[in-house]
This record gives sequence, structure tokens and C-alpha cells, in this order.
Amino acid sequence: MRLLENLFDGLRPKVEGGRFARAKPLFDAINNFFLWPRTATETAPHIRDPLDVKRYMTLVILALVPTLAAGVYLFGLRVLAVVLVSYVVGGSIEVLFACVRREEINEGFLVTGLIFPLILPPGVPLWLVALGIAAGVIIGKEIFGGTGRNPFNAALVGRCLLVLAYPSRLNAFVAPASGWPGRLATYGVDALSGATPLAAAKTGALEPIGNLFWGNVSGSIGETSALLILAGGIFLVLVGVANWRTIVSVLGSFAVLGLALGGLAPSHFSSPVGWQMLAGGLLFGAVFMATDPVTSPITGAGKVAYGILIGALVLLIRNLTGYVEGVTFAILLGNIAAPTMDAAVVRWRVRSLDQALRQAQGREHGRTARDRPEPVEGRRLAREA
Repeated sequence: MRLLENLFDGLRPKVEGGRFARAKPLFDAINNFFLWPRTATETAPHIRDPLDVKRYMTLVILALVPTLAAGVYLFGLRVLAVVLVSYVVGGSIEVLFACVRREEINEGFLVTGLIFPLILPPGVPLWLVALGIAAGVIIGKEIFGGTGRNPFNAALVGRCLLVLAYPSRLNAFVAPASGWPGRLATYGVDALSGATPLAAAKTGALEPIGNLFWGNVSGSIGETSALLILAGGIFLVLVGVANWRTIVSVLGSFAVLGLALGGLAPSHFSSPVGWQMLAGGLLFGAVFMATDPVTSPITGAGKVAYGILIGALVLLIRNLTGYVEGVTFAILLGNIAAPTMDAAVVRWRVRSLDQALRQAQGREHGRTARDRPEPVEGRRLAREA
């Protein structure tokens, strides 16, 4: 560790006002990754909480690792190539924008670069991975100012563009491996599945719920195993990274509305609600994307309304439109509504506080002189008169 620190200290003068000044964002990002941020507070209060952005993103990556491992086991080593392309292309774009703007490189892409390949089919061409992550980073994040200023989830923006531009490529799913060791030692995809569980359900064929729970089904790389996704969600809630209100609201509104509409229009909502909650990308979206702290509301009530909206939209898109899956569109629409939800909650709370203050002032002014205690001097003068 001391050797690394000395190495970075020796290079620092060359990038802080030296000939490599434009590379300072990249230098700082590498320094922060291997060591720690060099900036420190000069006056009190001094922050002692170690949960900075890097560690925050590290916790999310740890929660995603089991789903990535399951993807490699079920679909082969090509999954790692998809992840590598996502990181190289998307990371290079972020570094380029940071160097041009002379801003710090944020660690937010560490999560975006992993989530994006996990929501793609295993057989997706690598050039489409590069195109999608580039579009997601540029259109979904950088044109708005970078990490922390993006109104949309960058990974979902990239996937949405690919779904609309190359629907056939994004619906070519690989049949999962069966039995140990799966496809751990294979790279290429040797078979394509005709349909995911949600697509098959349109024809009345329901995948056994046990396969959905363990992940032995066709689907996107990281969205097949409900067990591993739930484990990651519980971990994120326990460490304080994800807010339980959003997750519960998404799944709760999906279940309640599904049961209600299933009774009113059984022909359109024929699949069991519990089965639909495990199929497709609903769980993955609720746990890892709807809880994005940048694109979701910051108020508690706003998170509940945001989750209710997403869950309802997923159910309606799945069952009343020609799209088999609706998580991508639902969360992006939720991103659009998130600022308005926060503004409405804040305005409602301020108005309620103002009304309570006015009522208290009214009760005070409404008290009669007889009800008010007289000063001692006033009572003495009254007796003398």
C-alpha cells in the first residue's frame, strides 16, 4: 500500500497543473479506486462514515455478483465477454467526457456497466452491447451533466433503444444449461430458446414455478433466478443502500392490481399473479433499478407512489399490449414522474405545516380578554378604581 501511495504522490505534480492536466480526472479515479480520495475537510464537522460513493457502489456490485455467477453457469463464458465490452466501451466514454469537462470520474458507472449486460439476452451480439451502452451513457447520462444529474437510468435507456431498434436481436434467448457444471467451460451459444416464460405464457404454457425460483429458464443474463435476486435485495436493504419502500411498493401494487383486474377481466389477466412476479425482469427491476438513488424520488411518500406507479405499469404493459415484458418502459416512465412526486410531497407537507401554524395562531388570537390572565399591575389598578 505504501508503494502505491508513493507512486501516486510522485505522479501527482505532472497531472495537477503539469503537462498531463487533462488526464487529472482519470488519475484521481484510479487513485480513489486503489487508495482513497485525497480531499479532506479542513474544518469541523469531519465526516467519519466510510460509506462514500465508491463503497456504496461496491455494495451494489456485491449484491449483483450472485446473479452474474448464475448467468455464467447457465449461459456460458460468453457472459463475461458481454460484461467486458460494457465496461470497456461505457467506461471509456465516461473517462472521455470527464477529461473534456475536467471533472472527477464518478464511480456510478461501476454499477451501470454491470447492470446493463445483466438485462440483455445471453446471445446478444457484442457490437450491440457496445452500441447500447454507448447510447445509454451518452443519451441517458452525459448530455445531462453526468452522474448525479441524469434523470433516467442509463442502463435502461440503452436497453430501451436496442429493444426499439433491434427487437428480433433482443428476443433471441438462449436455453439454459441443465446439470453440473452447466456451461462454465463453454463460450459460444449453441441453441436458442423459442420463448421466455412470459412469451410462452401468452400461449397458455406456464413454466414450473420451481424453475423460475432457481433460474433454470430462458431470459436475460441476470434476471432468471428469483432466489438470488431476492438475496441481493435483502442484502441491499440491510446495508442501507436500497430503500424497502420502493421494492415493496412495486411488488405490492403489481400483486394487488393483478388480483383485482384478474377478477374483472380474467381473459386478459389469465396468468397467476405470483407466477408473474417471479417471471421476467420484475424482481430484478424492483431491486436493482427502481431503487437507483439518482433517478428515484428522495422522499418516503414519493418512493411509495413511485413504486406503485411502476408496479401498475408493468402489469398493464405485460397484459394489455403487444410487449411481453414491460419493466424497462415502466421504470423509465417512473423516472419521468419522480421529480413531480417529490415536489408534490414537499408542497403537501409545507402546506400542512402552514395550516397547522395558522390554526395555532388563530386559537391564540381568538382567546378573549377574560380568558387571558391579567397582569398583577392591571388587577391592582382595577381595584383602586
